[in-house]
Amino acid sequence: MNRDLRLQHPLVQRLHDARHVTDALFAVVKPEHLYERPIRERHRIVFYIGHLEAFDHNLFDGRLFPLQIFDAELDKLFAFGIDPVDGGFPTDQPSDWPSLDVVRDYAQRARAQIDHALATFEFDADDVSTNSPAQLMQVAIEHRLMHAETLAYMLHQLPIGQKIAPESTATISAAANKVADTTKMVRVSAGPVALGMPRDKGQFGWDNEFGERQIDVDAFEIDRYMVTNRAFLQFVDAGGYRNRAYWTDKDWAWKEAEQIEHPVGWTRRDEGGWTLRTMFDEVALPLDWPVYVSHAEASAYARWAGKSLPTEAQWQRAAQGTPQADTLPGNFDFRSWDPQAVNAHPENVSAFGAEGMFGNGWEWTESLFEPLPGFEAFPFYLGYSANFFDGQHYVIKGGSARTAQCMMRPTFRNWFQPRYQYVYAGFRCVRN
Repeated sequence: MNRDLRLQHPLVQRLHDARHVTDALFAVVKPEHLYERPIRERHRIVFYIGHLEAFDHNLFDGRLFPLQIFDAELDKLFAFGIDPVDGGFPTDQPSDWPSLDVVRDYAQRARAQIDHALATFEFDADDVSTNSPAQLMQVAIEHRLMHAETLAYMLHQLPIGQKIAPESTATISAAANKVADTTKMVRVSAGPVALGMPRDKGQFGWDNEFGERQIDVDAFEIDRYMVTNRAFLQFVDAGGYRNRAYWTDKDWAWKEAEQIEHPVGWTRRDEGGWTLRTMFDEVALPLDWPVYVSHAEASAYARWAGKSLPTEAQWQRAAQGTPQADTLPGNFDFRSWDPQAVNAHPENVSAFGAEGMFGNGWEWTESLFEPLPGFEAFPFYLGYSANFFDGQHYVIKGGSARTAQCMMRPTFRNWFQPRYQYVYAGFRCVRN
């Protein structure tokens, strides 16, 4: 087979496309700031330059093909990220890390080895069973694309002067299509919903997506749109961050210790107005964009509004009937650096009339991240899900502007700690 034709295998091409996404993200940061840590819970930016290639190299070696170990120490250094719970933040200094030249050389060598092996690798089938070549490739691709989103919200916290806006970045306008009634709810009838999918379906998924659970959901109402900045501002103005009644003990203690008075990225101006820091600018608060907040803040708002966050099953039922990802309009797949108005894509609507449940912002649920029946960890990535079945992470669903299209599938489950403000996550409320 001709080498050029082999390189056109869809999975190889998708891996190359995913690399372009992450390479472009690193190019956003001015080189002298690659050792910054924009979010204290995360590694320094430079870690991810090495991590993405180390992950692929470690995953493929001995499973897809043999690869030469050329720096075991860096393989280990870049192997895993971090997710500290209740303190224990990293304390490393920039001087503790290898030089940028060393990190980039490591990444380039690891990538070159993989590309050389892929150029002659025979993909016999698209079988995604455990340890199959197609499954391993999908894991590498989606792992990288997940980090593309993580990197984006990390870089969002960098001062604007430390970044270089791509030439194609459109000017952000504070104007938006005004939502006629952000308080409107739609009725979701009682009925069954399936969480997860059976293993024999023949589709790729992460380990936590398998093990189908059937749930009968009672009728309920859900917000037609995600909660907007406009609606959340009413909670702020009503003293929601100062009223103990809306917060759990742990959430209140966190809010008080961190002196949190509003969503991250909001700034109150002397004249009384608010601004929002977007990826490359600071604009008047776009009132009809979805608000991005932690689970703690979303839960407090829901109590103030006399409602609650949906369970994972409620969210899944409300999303039924939404068009498939390949035909779905919306703000996802890296089409924008920032959110859009919550009513910007009326065709992105479920059978029950809930708009924008996929894209434009992940949506918090009140469900803890737990295994589905018959859960089996990937043998090559034992801790991907299992390390987070700890009662301290909540399921989020849907996807944001920086979520890849392949992860718009309804079974995809994401999760975060409840007091983590930085992810591109908002919410909508339900009323039983």
